[in-house]
Amino acid sequence: MTHTEHPTLTVLDHPLIRHKVSHLRDRRTPKKRFRELAEEIASLMAYEVTRDLPLAQVEVDTPLETTRGWQIRGKKMVVVPILRAGLGMVDGIVRLVPGARVGHVGLYRDEDTLEPVTYYFKIPGEAGGRDFVVVDPMLATGGSAVEAVRLLKDAGAGSVRFMCLVAAPEGVEAMAEAHPDVSVYAAALDRELDERGYIRPGLGDAGDRLFGTR
Repeated sequence: MTHTEHPTLTVLDHPLIRHKVSHLRDRRTPKKRFRELAEEIASLMAYEVTRDLPLAQVEVDTPLETTRGWQIRGKKMVVVPILRAGLGMVDGIVRLVPGARVGHVGLYRDEDTLEPVTYYFKIPGEAGGRDFVVVDPMLATGGSAVEAVRLLKDAGAGSVRFMCLVAAPEGVEAMAEAHPDVSVYAAALDRELDERGYIRPGLGDAGDRLFGTR
């Protein structure tokens, strides 16, 4: 469902997604189940995120005859997690699209300037002919997401989408201002950021809950 207040945002409110997000939020959910839920939600979301991938017609030999079918046209899709928490969504997407390649973007926030700093960037070549899906469980202030998309565009990417589990309005607005051509897909749009930059009601620190480092 496209959000009326945020034209670049689509909130995927399928009943299964809403059900799983509620369990993801629950502080009692153990890390093993949290990881499983993140993958499951990402996989369900991937159906919608990949809805308009271009297709080419091909011939298929069935056991009985030759017929016409379809396959994804052009370069393979590339899933780009923002390290480290974005890794928790990759397997769910790749399970649905086994041919997808995986790039990586490593960012951290400078404590003095509060600006994102890149420490790792690796994507497949020929970026201009590929469809990129940047993934991160949280879209909070939007700083890391905006920078990740900028890095991809600087590398030649023309088709970029952003996918998260939970978004704050502030992050959606920051992405729309910096990259109005990038569609944002979220499983939930939350109320706000608090004074510490945490999404409310949110689900806590996704990286810590995924990897047991809290």
